[in-house]
Amino acid sequence: MKQFNVFVEDRVGELARVAEALAQSAINIRGLATDRYGPRPAVKIITDDELSTRKALSRGGFEFEESEVVVVDLIDRPGEIAKAAKRAAKAGVNIGSVFLIGKKDMPAALALGTDNPKKAKKAFEQ
Repeated sequence: MKQFNVFVEDRVGELARVAEALAQSAINIRGLATDRYGPRPAVKIITDDELSTRKALSRGGFEFEESEVVVVDLIDRPGEIAKAAKRAAKAGVNIGSVFLIGKKDMPAALALGTDNPKKAKKAFEQ
């Protein structure tokens, strides 16, 4: 699965502009976070449709980069994120970015960005 890091200006309305570009193409956002890459703000997005996301962002004139993320399903209860992080550590997987996908009382998932997605996938398949 891909995470799109969409680089935006540091001004009012940028998140709305990115979300609208995806909404116009009927793309559902599964995960969303914001971050800074040095001085540059970015909107981090995971969707169900990578090809359409790529096209919509390009059409909107956004500068973006893609990175592979590993999605790990979780049960919604205390300690599950700790278990996932320990499992990654035990497998020697360095987690560079993470965000939670889900809502209360529903199955949740972690999107893990690592420098070795293959190794991470293998660690969570066992």
